[in-house]
Amino acid sequence: MTTKSQNFQRAGFFRRLAAMVYDLLVAVAVAMVAAMVMLITMLLLVENDVLPMQGYNSFSELFQHSPLYQHILQAWVGIWVTGFFLWFWRNGGQTIGMRAWRLRIFSTTEQPFGYGRAMLRLLCSVGGLGTLLVLFDIKHKQSLQDRIAGTEIVYLSKEANHH
Repeated sequence: MTTKSQNFQRAGFFRRLAAMVYDLLVAVAVAMVAAMVMLITMLLLVENDVLPMQGYNSFSELFQHSPLYQHILQAWVGIWVTGFFLWFWRNGGQTIGMRAWRLRIFSTTEQPFGYGRAMLRLLCSVGGLGTLLVLFDIKHKQSLQDRIAGTEIVYLSKEANHH
């Protein structure tokens, strides 16, 4: 444990799960806004003949039959959702859901918790399934992503949560 986190206990599974559900709702909202922005941009580009209609009668028909446009939209949304988690973890150690449930990420190593380790943590979470390890690791309460990325999630006091 680092000096900052040693005053707090590691978070249990159900508190982490509650924060994950909260963050899922926020991530869905981020994804919806990102998708809307990209769809409107694509629509404007098609309507102004910057992108071709490829023989389709409407933008929705074009989009439904274009794997390229669908992949562009999926990549765009994925970048924004990934960015949501990375930015919040890197800048303050808490997502919105983690802050609501008084959880915070701390590094268990001397290395600073940068964007590289945050990305490693996100990838190793396997969509949140890595957190299931906390149920079996009763002594250390560490998820798969915590172990691999050298982090820990602690449960903060009310006073410590107001940073």
